Amino acid sequence: MRLVATSPAGQGLCLIGGFRYRFLDGGVRRSLDVDYHWAGDLGEKQAQLIQLFRRRLVPEVRRRFGHEEQVDAATGPDAESPSVRVINVAFWREGTGHSRIEIPVDVTRIVCLDPAIVRTVDGVVYPTASDADMVEGKVVALFTRNVMQYRDLVDLFLFANRLALDSPQRVRKKLAALEVDDASVSRRLDDLVKHRTHHVRVADELVASQLDPEAGASLRAAGGGAAVLDAVLEILHERLKLGGERRP
Repeated sequence: MRLVATSPAGQGLCLIGGFRYRFLDGGVRRSLDVDYHWAGDLGEKQAQLIQLFRRRLVPEVRRRFGHEEQVDAATGPDAESPSVRVINVAFWREGTGHSRIEIPVDVTRIVCLDPAIVRTVDGVVYPTASDADMVEGKVVALFTRNVMQYRDLVDLFLFANRLALDSPQRVRKKLAALEVDDASVSRRLDDLVKHRTHHVRVADELVASQLDPEAGASLRAAGGGAAVLDAVLEILHERLKLGGERRP
């Protein structure tokens, strides 16, 4: 987001996640939220961004589009994680049904082994995580989320070429830092195999709903969710050496 990148409140925030892949890398998956990595106090940064959005974004959207807006900190069990703070940004046109658009903005902390890098778009500098930290973050997310997010599978499938030669060691170091043991890794891998039909079906749904039409059609012709799952399992077992030897 240009506003964040050009404001004092955004200094040091690193754009990550699917939106980074879409915006800075031309990825084919449409992200439904915006994620930032922040090494400091997450609650403090959340409050700063809320103030920025209310002061700068809300008046601009009203002036240009006539939309109503709401900017609030997310509440409830899903918003109480110590590793993420969520800002809900919503827009709608008064009196118009089905016009509400919600964009969650997540301020989180990922394990980064490389210094932040910068990328530029239209003269604006966007701090972001390194390519290796980004794709390794997708691997780590597969084993740290209580509920698996299939966007992690798809993004790892799409950007696996950005794994580094030493990514096996780097991923293990990151998992250890987050206290994820080998047994937890094996359980998630076993689940991907044991409940293959379910995982393929949900991956197919994500391909249909979040990939650009042309990319989605090409992927479905090559096997769709089954191709994604098989490729990711091979990456995890063979390339990253996670979970021991791969079982058929």
